[in-house]
Amino acid sequence: MLASGLIDKPIYRWWVFSAVALGTLTSVINHGGMSVALPTIAQYFDADLATVQWVVIAEGLTVSALLLPMGRLSDIVGRKRIFLSGLVIFIIAAVFAATSGSIIALIAAKALQGLGAAMTQGTGMAMVTSIFPASERGKGIGSHASVVGTGGVMGPIAGGFLITALDWRWLFYINIFMGLATIIVVLLIIRGDVFRQDSRNRSYDYGGAALSTAVLLTFLLAAALGYTPALVGFALLPNAASRIIMGPLSGRLSDRYGWRPFNIIGLFLSAGGLLILATLTTTSSIVVALAGILIQSIGSGLFQSPNSASIFSAADPARHGVVAAFVNLSRNSGNVTGTAIAASIVTAVMLSSGYEVKIDAVLEATPGSGLLESFMSGLKTAFLIMAGLQVIGGIVSIFKTDTQSEQPPEIGEPQPSAERAL
Repeated sequence: MLASGLIDKPIYRWWVFSAVALGTLTSVINHGGMSVALPTIAQYFDADLATVQWVVIAEGLTVSALLLPMGRLSDIVGRKRIFLSGLVIFIIAAVFAATSGSIIALIAAKALQGLGAAMTQGTGMAMVTSIFPASERGKGIGSHASVVGTGGVMGPIAGGFLITALDWRWLFYINIFMGLATIIVVLLIIRGDVFRQDSRNRSYDYGGAALSTAVLLTFLLAAALGYTPALVGFALLPNAASRIIMGPLSGRLSDRYGWRPFNIIGLFLSAGGLLILATLTTTSSIVVALAGILIQSIGSGLFQSPNSASIFSAADPARHGVVAAFVNLSRNSGNVTGTAIAASIVTAVMLSSGYEVKIDAVLEATPGSGLLESFMSGLKTAFLIMAGLQVIGGIVSIFKTDTQSEQPPEIGEPQPSAERAL
């Protein structure tokens, strides 16, 4: 076990953070690239929307189901071990996905990747929160959110480029290379393992339901505006770029002013952005779409870091393993739920209008056609429902109890029974 004195050194905290961040980038880049690749994958396997959505949902469901058990397991056997094991499984799943010969095989591989992601997501955040003192926890979580945003920028751009220049399977080849690099970095930098703990606390992420926005927008930009995968990736840049900026900014400010104003403003801003997206038509300017994406993502960026910090502040630092799992569970639950509901809404609207839900037909439809108008109507309904969820979340945040004044001893404060080590 590493001596606690080394963890107290700021430079080592950031070295550990960098190692964890590389693993986070690996997962987020894959997710961002997949959102751009869905239309191409649907055409490649001749799959409809109801089927291709499972490429995203399969991983999300697996992550949601296993986050808590993996978080608890990391508290028992050590976070570094679970983090590394998750990376190995993620890489193996990437190999299966890259060589899949059917949409079913690809979905199964993504489900296996969900196991690896469940082992790294909550564990990684718990490692980050464990090395930052209470006065800097918002900074640490905000910096982690910035890494997620960076991956969100790199994923769609890299995905669009790889799909256009090479093949969608290269999204998974990149996973393999990055995963191996992360394992090497973690072994070199993170010495020992984190202490063993217990857990409590949970929360549902109302903002997580909006994570399906990117999935819907890829079809909107490709179908209605005729964008290539590369252009779709660039069009989604405001989403990720704003998270890079707002994540650490809101995290640091929440350390000083508390989480409540950022949660409330963030959720209502996110709702406003979704309402703008609900106004889009096949003749709308890309400027309107970018404005909606930007406002929604700024709101989401304002919300995520302070919300996570408020949850961690309510728990004993010796229990951050499963608390981190709860935080990621709520986010993934919102993602899976939002994606499934949104796809179901679009499907229901198109079927009620008498159109078969075939992605290739939508992508090839001409502006003004009944098929494309039906598809756009389904998207509008989905965006309106997601905006409603944001408003509900904002109202809940207004009345949410502030737990920061009752937080237990933090890292850097006397803790007689807990050894801090990485």
